[in-house]
Amino acid sequence: MIVKRDFIYSPLGKNRPLHIYLPDDYETSGQRYGVMYFFDGHNLFFDEDATYGKCWGLKEFLDNWDKKLIIVSMECCHEGDGRLSEYLPYPPKKVGFISQFAPMGMQTLDWVVNEIKPMIDREYPTVPDREHTAIGGSSMGGLMSIAGGVHYNRYFSKAACVSSAIGFCMKPLMQDLADSPIEKDSRFYLSWGTRETFGLCLPNREDRTSLTYFWNKKVWTALTKKSAQVMHYCQVGGKHCEADWEKQLPIFMNWLWKD
Repeated sequence: MIVKRDFIYSPLGKNRPLHIYLPDDYETSGQRYGVMYFFDGHNLFFDEDATYGKCWGLKEFLDNWDKKLIIVSMECCHEGDGRLSEYLPYPPKKVGFISQFAPMGMQTLDWVVNEIKPMIDREYPTVPDREHTAIGGSSMGGLMSIAGGVHYNRYFSKAACVSSAIGFCMKPLMQDLADSPIEKDSRFYLSWGTRETFGLCLPNREDRTSLTYFWNKKVWTALTKKSAQVMHYCQVGGKHCEADWEKQLPIFMNWLWKD
């Protein structure tokens, strides 16, 4: 089942509704569940809620998956370009459109771990330790998932970083990765599609030459040096859209939670 509830984003005092997936029998099963926190929660479960009319199909996937989890997904700001600021954890390059936005991403992650997570652990049957807690998202949400998995590794042991928008803040991201302690049981999934690569489009073959590939390679190389487990996936023909991210669900969910 999906529960929708209002929740105040304390850095700005504004509502960012939560979309919470719960196993249908969670109240009677006597079980406790791992939790995965997702960004852009309105895009996950129902087409009618999704920004572009197509969701990830995550409810259907979970309903038919043989592992039961609780998913907590946070809506982004829908006013102007507010999402870009709230999902920006590092100062961007001082050039280009994104450079005008204040990086509030770390405040957003603080909000997740210090306000949302305690409420979820208090009100629902969770297993609250880091081994059973994950984070995920796409695009700017993918960047936030890398930052969450790295900077807040004491809370998250798993991160699904899908089509992550990382090119404009690589330097502070890599510095944070170098400075942050990362547990050896940490798992990071990094992906990109060949139709969304920066500076190159390779619709029919795997990408090993674009800037997007090299940005992701730098991240997975640094994570591997920290002894984290990293899966990188190039989606041949993949675009920057929910329909293609839906196709990756069994890949990263099985790898993060089961393999």
